[in-house]
Amino acid sequence: MSPSPPSRPLPDLSLSELVGWMQSHGFNAAHAPRVIRGLLAAVELKSRTDFLLPERLDEQLKAAFAPEAGTLAQKQVSADGTAKLLLRLRDGRTVESVLMPDYREDRAAGCISSQVGCAMGCDFCATTQTGFERNLSSGEIVEQFRHLRREAHATGRVLRTIVFMGMGEPMLNLKNVLAAIERIADPKLGAFGWRQITVSTVGIVPGIEELLEASLGVHLAISLHAPDDATRADLLPMGRRFDVNEVLEAADRYQAASGRITTIQYCLLEGVNDSLAQARDLARLLTGRRMHVNLLRYNPTGLSLKGRSYLPSSLEQTEAFLTALRAHGAIAHLRRARGPDIDAACGQLRKREAAASSAALM
Repeated sequence: MSPSPPSRPLPDLSLSELVGWMQSHGFNAAHAPRVIRGLLAAVELKSRTDFLLPERLDEQLKAAFAPEAGTLAQKQVSADGTAKLLLRLRDGRTVESVLMPDYREDRAAGCISSQVGCAMGCDFCATTQTGFERNLSSGEIVEQFRHLRREAHATGRVLRTIVFMGMGEPMLNLKNVLAAIERIADPKLGAFGWRQITVSTVGIVPGIEELLEASLGVHLAISLHAPDDATRADLLPMGRRFDVNEVLEAADRYQAASGRITTIQYCLLEGVNDSLAQARDLARLLTGRRMHVNLLRYNPTGLSLKGRSYLPSSLEQTEAFLTALRAHGAIAHLRRARGPDIDAACGQLRKREAAASSAALM
């Protein structure tokens, strides 16, 4: 009989778990951080002598654990250099990550998913159209970081920042998100840096409080998308549970404790949340708050869950909204569109791949 395949991928192990395994198998636990550093490196291990392990330890690790938590199933690269990666997980499910070139030619930013699908029901989002399947393990989150780091390296760039703003709601899988962040950012492990990481949420207040208690010093982003409760609740069902003021007050507490400036994400939808009155209301909400508004133009994803066809605000209205925000004292900027010629919106590539697979089976 052939030996059964390893049941757990190596990227899923925390430092303490890896130390425990090494001690129980007679290895020096001092090698554990080196194993994780090697996993998270942007280059192949054989080209870096500082990652080399004792031969017997290397063999035992390969026998005991699967080498990766997911494999690259598909990649799309935009004319602007944006790369969308679709990873296939060990159970056959897929998840998206995105690498975005920085304005500096030697840098890139990454967007990472925290769940397979999403249960938040945000009406303009492509991810929510496929529903929620499950949380990602910490290893599956780490695996996305590994692919993004190596993709950046292959294009002559260095991955400098990551944001948990891909598929899913990070605050509903915060245990695994935090475990992954610790391995990625810890100076003794991935050494990516706490300040290089942002966790985004649609406004789940208990999750913000839990992130505060973790005291990791990462940045917080709030997907607000409307300055008033009625519009926001219509777009984001979670807005019916936590109103705008509750969410911003939680962000205030996080900012005061962490010293990190909160980012307010605001996706402009034509005729829905892009009026000059709404710009003034948003600016008033942020009066006295040192928060930055990150405006985004919508990337159409087809019919929404409510049967609507949202459109991006015109360039003229976008500029007017931005000008109004600044005129009323808000710190705001417009994030330029990425990957318009590929399935750039979160969840689109996964949705397309699933549809193609279903068609092939018919």
